[in-house]
Amino acid sequence: MAKRDYYEVLGVNRDASDSDLKKVYRRLAMKFHPDKNPDDPEAENRFTEAKEAYEILSDPEKRAVYDQYGHAGLDQQSGGRGASGFGGFSDSFGDIFGDIFGGGRGGGRSNVYRGSDLKYNLEISLEEAARGTETKIRIPSYTVCSTCNGSGAKPGTKPITCSTCQGQGQVRVTQGFFSVTQTCPDCQGSGKMIETPCEVCNGQGRIRDHKTLSVKIPAGVDQGDRIRLSAEGEAGVNGGPSGDLYVVINIPEHDVFSRDGNNLHCEMPISFSVAALGGEIQIPTLDGSAKIKVPAETQTGKVFRLRGKGIKGVRSSGYGDLMCHVVVETPVNLTERQKELLTDLEELNQSNSNLHSPKAKSWMDKVRSFFEG
Repeated sequence: MAKRDYYEVLGVNRDASDSDLKKVYRRLAMKFHPDKNPDDPEAENRFTEAKEAYEILSDPEKRAVYDQYGHAGLDQQSGGRGASGFGGFSDSFGDIFGDIFGGGRGGGRSNVYRGSDLKYNLEISLEEAARGTETKIRIPSYTVCSTCNGSGAKPGTKPITCSTCQGQGQVRVTQGFFSVTQTCPDCQGSGKMIETPCEVCNGQGRIRDHKTLSVKIPAGVDQGDRIRLSAEGEAGVNGGPSGDLYVVINIPEHDVFSRDGNNLHCEMPISFSVAALGGEIQIPTLDGSAKIKVPAETQTGKVFRLRGKGIKGVRSSGYGDLMCHVVVETPVNLTERQKELLTDLEELNQSNSNLHSPKAKSWMDKVRSFFEG
């Protein structure tokens, strides 16, 4: 008998998300579980069929093969065996019922816990971000108690085996049709009881502390980039591995430059006379200063590009550019002599405005035509 389409078995569309698949599978599994439907071969077949479909569609690689080649592709991939049968129930179904009852079938949760990850916001300047730097940071963290070496027991004593779970850290509980394991309520999953706790850590096996770390910031980092320091987070519980430390880069606004990817932007104020007559000016860059030749009759808004004067990003092969935006500065605090000269200049401009002020003439023509309809 040919196998039914896995999407049809679960009753979902082909674009169903992982959460949708899990929700539908949980409902079908609860409905057709053999413990709930004894002596019902049809229910057992439906349960096995749903389980097989969920195993394939919840695995991204298997799902991709199935979407492209169907059942034949899966048979070739697994050497003609197809998906596993009912015997593998605890592998995939345990996750579903672990969410409901707090433990999987045939196995329980480990009492060893990984330490929490930590986040540290590090503020650096734009120059440091461009060139890279090394700095020291001091962070709060949990570290293993040196007095009891992480056992939680007072020196000279040892934790004893929990009498409730016999050191397993878990107890079996029957709930309705299911027999599941849960964390031992007495030892909280550790499997051990501490009669005389360590006075330094109060039986926790770890203490709150601070540590200083040296962090290397690679050249080209940008706002919001994260640097991961493995095993520099909080210490684990019951011998579990330490968490990681994530250093998040924060670059405050610069006085001169603004960053856009690998490119830098800056405003370049020039005087009225330089804009009209042209000249040579100096502008700042991250590597010092550079000279730019300003052509005569330069207007506000013109952009000069200095290639290779930007930033080389962490994942970039080359440097960005520096974009200099011209801003013509109107003179202020004029002397009488300056006012006279500017008045004379304006009279000369007005004598032939089409030649000396083409943009103003064009704009006035547009305004006139607007009001005249």
